[in-house]
Amino acid sequence: MAVGTMTTAGRARRAAYSFALLAGCALAPLGAHAQDAAPAPKPVVLHCPALLDSVAGKMLGQSSVVIQGDRVTEVVSGYITRPEAEVVELAGETCLPGLIDAHVHLSNEFTPTVYSDMLHFNLADWVVRSTVWAKRTLLGGFTTVRNLGDSHYETVALRDQINKGWVAGPRILTAGPAIGSTGGHADDGDGLRMDLQPDVGAHDSIINGTADAWKAVREHYKQNVDTIKIMTTGGVLDLSGSVDNSQLTEEETKALVAAAHEYGYIVGVHAHGAEGIRRAVVAGADSIEHGTFMDAQDMKLMKEHGTYYVPTIYTGTYVTEKAKGNPHAYPPAVQAKALLVGPQLMKTVGDAYKAGVKFAYGTDAGVYPHGENWKDFPLLVQVGMPAMYALQMATINAATLLKKDKDIGSVAAGKYADIVAVPGDPTKDITLMGKVDFVMKGGVVFKKAGAEQVFTSTAH
Repeated sequence: MAVGTMTTAGRARRAAYSFALLAGCALAPLGAHAQDAAPAPKPVVLHCPALLDSVAGKMLGQSSVVIQGDRVTEVVSGYITRPEAEVVELAGETCLPGLIDAHVHLSNEFTPTVYSDMLHFNLADWVVRSTVWAKRTLLGGFTTVRNLGDSHYETVALRDQINKGWVAGPRILTAGPAIGSTGGHADDGDGLRMDLQPDVGAHDSIINGTADAWKAVREHYKQNVDTIKIMTTGGVLDLSGSVDNSQLTEEETKALVAAAHEYGYIVGVHAHGAEGIRRAVVAGADSIEHGTFMDAQDMKLMKEHGTYYVPTIYTGTYVTEKAKGNPHAYPPAVQAKALLVGPQLMKTVGDAYKAGVKFAYGTDAGVYPHGENWKDFPLLVQVGMPAMYALQMATINAATLLKKDKDIGSVAAGKYADIVAVPGDPTKDITLMGKVDFVMKGGVVFKKAGAEQVFTSTAH
């Protein structure tokens, strides 16, 4: 292309490239005379009276976990120390791998004013609040989360600023906005008067047809997401009338999953209705979220395909109880749907576990207050899961679903030093998961003896 016909974008790219070259040349002498690297941090040794082996599904006795920097270097039976190590005594505690919540919404929280807030708040308001919600999640023991849906890729920014050390929060894998169809659960124009309903398309994560499906996934790739979320059925909290109707065709669903897998993404699928679940499983989705009206055929298919079930069981109970307790808790369309899901979801989760479906832990936090992510544990046990399996859901199972089991999900040499502790044995009293009083993420202690530790930004 001749210079005279170069596009504005092309000129901008050339200018940015030239600037990068100049900056690199200017900074080169600095690198040549840089100071010696900072000394390695001293090792830390945790003395755990009990330690959850999430892979084997058993509780170990007295154990020492040796940490160097952000990684575990040794896990040793009994109490030991290492030269120059700081020893942290966790008397009376059970140590567990950092917990993983595979379904959160860190840039939103449902309140009585949330629908009007969406009209009055700027994106920056939600972003500032998300930093508080992220810290609450971390202090609750959840050191890694999968964020399945935001508005404008704001949790990509939140992820990056946490990774750079500006703010405290869990390790985030974010999907950006969820992808759905016109009028579906992902369409923010639902329930608004016609002149306020925007004309949205694939750029806005709303698709109609397979070409749109590929375009939407590619837009997400462009915006640097970590994973993909799609909506194959209706949902509870949008202002439309159905919770379980199918909202993506089989062809659209297959195209979305194929595009996502082409780009190396795992796919979480919001699906309440049986047919929408079936379409997602057959398409090769990695996980089904909610799954309220899952039937026996769906369960059989999920076992055959190795699809994970992320049930968000407490959220279902929460919205039902809230709707029962207050006839005006939600707008009328939402109220009717909220009354349906709780009891049905409890039954479905119990049936799916008995059928041998694989589970990973996910809560839908944001529908209820952030930081209370532990509240799924007691309900999972209530429907028939052993406490040990519920703990594995939130550790090694979730890590495997997210394809991060080489780094997280268990306490082992080479993995991130993500370790939490509770005062007692959660396999005997699962409610102890609501009493996390020690939190370490990547070798940094954020909570100790039940007290939040002062966070000092490591960013430069």
